[in-house]
Amino acid sequence: MQTKQDIRSLTQEEIGTFLKEKGQSAFRVKQVWEWLWQKSARSFEEMSNLSKDLRQVLDDNFVINAVSIDDMQISGDRTIKCAMKLHDGKVVESVLIPTTSRMTACISSQVGCSLTCKFCATGRLDRLRNLNADEIYDQVVLTNRLAEEKYGQHLSNIVYMGMGEPLLNYAETLRSVDRICSPDGLGMSPQRITVSTAGIAKMIKKLGDDGVKFNLALSLHAANDEKRNYIMPINESNSLENLAEALNYFYDKTGTRVTFEYIAFKDFNDSIKDAEELAEFCRKVPAKVNIIEYNPIDDGEFKQTTPERLNAFKDYLEKRGIIVNVRRSRGKDIDAACGQLANKNKSAKNIPVK
Repeated sequence: MQTKQDIRSLTQEEIGTFLKEKGQSAFRVKQVWEWLWQKSARSFEEMSNLSKDLRQVLDDNFVINAVSIDDMQISGDRTIKCAMKLHDGKVVESVLIPTTSRMTACISSQVGCSLTCKFCATGRLDRLRNLNADEIYDQVVLTNRLAEEKYGQHLSNIVYMGMGEPLLNYAETLRSVDRICSPDGLGMSPQRITVSTAGIAKMIKKLGDDGVKFNLALSLHAANDEKRNYIMPINESNSLENLAEALNYFYDKTGTRVTFEYIAFKDFNDSIKDAEELAEFCRKVPAKVNIIEYNPIDDGEFKQTTPERLNAFKDYLEKRGIIVNVRRSRGKDIDAACGQLANKNKSAKNIPVK
């Protein structure tokens, strides 16, 4: 039996060609497209302004491989972490992070990850495959529905900081941003979207060449190559010098200042000397810094730094004119670290662990 194609993998023009071959009027194309990308239909039966016969034709030829919430944990601080089940049974994570000023969705771009960062629970999972643009889009839709149902608010921001490396799934990541931002999609502003990378210099330059409008964050976590090589093996082939060059190229092309994400690990990268190195790196690249409180992973090597060391680190940077925000740890009473819930989810037991 031939597997039916997911209709959301088609362009609007390809859907138009199919409908024309079936003798349908041209205006049906826009209707179907709106159901898929504005109204986020999960079945053809939902497409109520289409004739029953047309809905049947679509159902006979295509599928909508909708993502579903398979597991959920709600923290006392209102953070909601979800295990999202894909059509093939694989699982990724999405997180709803409510704060006083924002309602942020943290979404995944890959099933598992290939980068093996030492501090990340996702790094313990093999990368099984990239997500399609519609699977990334669905995470946003489902997380937004949670925000509305639980807190009566819409999403204000989206961060590609969940499982996987977005720039190793470049085409589908950019296609998902297009569907999320397009007027015939969800209509969100690209300035409310941040894509986070562990640091792949040639792909950062490609973002610049493509003139992307969203924000870019670099998961830095150490401002010298020796320490960064230790915690992030990707640095061995993408040194800080190469990343600085790529980030400046990106800035020159887009005018968008990058954000450095810096998790403060106790007695590893949280000293004043580390702050000096970070300040020096910030002088090379137009950037602001997010210092992040660490959510330790089970049996992990790293621990959360103390409030005193974190504050001293922050104060040092601010005295040198660097814009610094501290991102407090969220979801401490649930499996908050990236990849932890997927590691434990019953549907994800088939994901190989390194």
